[in-house]
Amino acid sequence: MNRHRVQQIGFAVLALLSLIVVVPILFVVGTIVARGIGAISWSFLTEMPRNGMKAGGIFPAIVGTVLLTLGTALAAIPVGVAGAIYLSEYASDNAATRAIRLAIINLAGIPSVVYGLFGLGLFVLFLGFGTSILAGSLTLAIMTLPIIISTTEEALRAVPMEFRTVSASLGGTRWQGIWRIVLPQALPGIVTGVILGLLRAAGETAPILFTVATFFLPRLPRSIFDQTMALPYHLYVVSTQVPGMPSEIQYGTALVLLVLVLSLNLVATLIRSYFRRKRQW
Repeated sequence: MNRHRVQQIGFAVLALLSLIVVVPILFVVGTIVARGIGAISWSFLTEMPRNGMKAGGIFPAIVGTVLLTLGTALAAIPVGVAGAIYLSEYASDNAATRAIRLAIINLAGIPSVVYGLFGLGLFVLFLGFGTSILAGSLTLAIMTLPIIISTTEEALRAVPMEFRTVSASLGGTRWQGIWRIVLPQALPGIVTGVILGLLRAAGETAPILFTVATFFLPRLPRSIFDQTMALPYHLYVVSTQVPGMPSEIQYGTALVLLVLVLSLNLVATLIRSYFRRKRQW
């Protein structure tokens, strides 16, 4: 068998494996769109739920999800990026930093329900935040930190060392080189890591189940110490806990959550493409 034939077989196998992965995803997305599009209306998106969530809209759940995502971003992005800068640019390559990197990798694989129990014990009970947006956002931030730190560090390490060398040769301090040269060049990778972490936070149910989410709250939160509804938990509730719930509402809620997540992904793609065009290597 010649090399050309082997290459053709390899391409065919890769195409088949891609179809095996893509087709079920398209089927699931298509089912959600087909069965949920009928529930989408202005009232469904902007009204409060009524009649035990069998009527009305999902506006509090949408607002709660957006608030939790913003809170997670405010808590996780500065800490995650700063930690990655330290590990990539300042920390020595010794046993301690290798142990920290290993711990970060292991933390990324911990089930989300464990983070929920940790947030319940630390933020809700020990620090006295109660079941609130603050406790939920901090719990989600801790859960997303390993993703942000790992991807940001890899993005920083991908910037050629020559950029740092030229900055130092021109009399710039290490921090000036990082802030003005390295970070802008690594921004596409940093944005990717941040959005991946926020996408996971926006779609999680277990952490908010213990720390912030409420079953039925037909009003908007007034402060960061209030409970709130959230789309992932609301979807779980209307799918499993409410007898006689119309399937159209269930799939409509799933479609709104799917659109929210895909919108974040699209924004990340556009930002990443913009900064990649400006990159100088």
